[in-house]
Amino acid sequence: MSFLNPKPAASPTSQTYYQREAPGIEERKLELMDIARDIANVPINLPDIQVAQLGALEQQGINAAGQTGVGTPTVGAGIGSILNAATPVGQQQINQYLNPYQQYVTDEILKQGQMMQNQLSAKAVGAGAFGGGREGVQQAALQGETLGKVGQSLASGFQTALGAAQRQQQVGLAAGQQLGALGGQQQQMAQGDINQLMAAGGLQRQLAQATLDAQRQSTLQQQYEPYQRAEFLANLYAAGPKTQSQITMGTGPSTSPLAQSIGTGIAAFSAFSPNQTAGA
Repeated sequence: MSFLNPKPAASPTSQTYYQREAPGIEERKLELMDIARDIANVPINLPDIQVAQLGALEQQGINAAGQTGVGTPTVGAGIGSILNAATPVGQQQINQYLNPYQQYVTDEILKQGQMMQNQLSAKAVGAGAFGGGREGVQQAALQGETLGKVGQSLASGFQTALGAAQRQQQVGLAAGQQLGALGGQQQQMAQGDINQLMAAGGLQRQLAQATLDAQRQSTLQQQYEPYQRAEFLANLYAAGPKTQSQITMGTGPSTSPLAQSIGTGIAAFSAFSPNQTAGA
């Protein structure tokens, strides 16, 4: 009967594996980190955000917009004309259109009548009927005819003057209406000019703002250019092996060389023991 000593229990072990870049690559990456640190330590003076001011045309449009009531004088003139036209035609308006030579016409009619009366009296004297009833009737008829002509002349002149005054009244009414419309158009034209100035000025300001933005963007690009170079190198180095540090924990049993030797000796002793030979 043979006795075997028990094998010692295996103890867990821990192993750590380090995987590193090639020396040249690792050196360059460390150098890149130094470069990035030096760049980051330099403060960046960010340019201010600038806003373009109002353009000259916009300012002109604003000034024009402050001048209200552009068409007011014209409208006011139209209202005055309408009010004058609405006034009833009176003697004062008619007198403005009376024939200034009417008195000469009247005097001439009276003169011709007087001449005819003188001729009538002369005929009566020649006939020996001067101062008679027949002469008186003829003189009265001639005088009435003369006065009738004077009246007709005056009435014709009055009607002519009245018609001229009424026509002028209609002209004043129409002129007032036209002036009112022109005043409104004048106001609309002024507003159109303001809109045009504001639109053109707005375009000028947009161009100025775009110029300011482009200048600021150019300044930012110049200031961040070192960062772009550093990023370029980082991308270039990233194409190669990456820096890794890996720790592997092993928990499997591990047999010591001494235990292996003892186990081998015991197996050999058992193979050549007397009991095993007798059994054979």
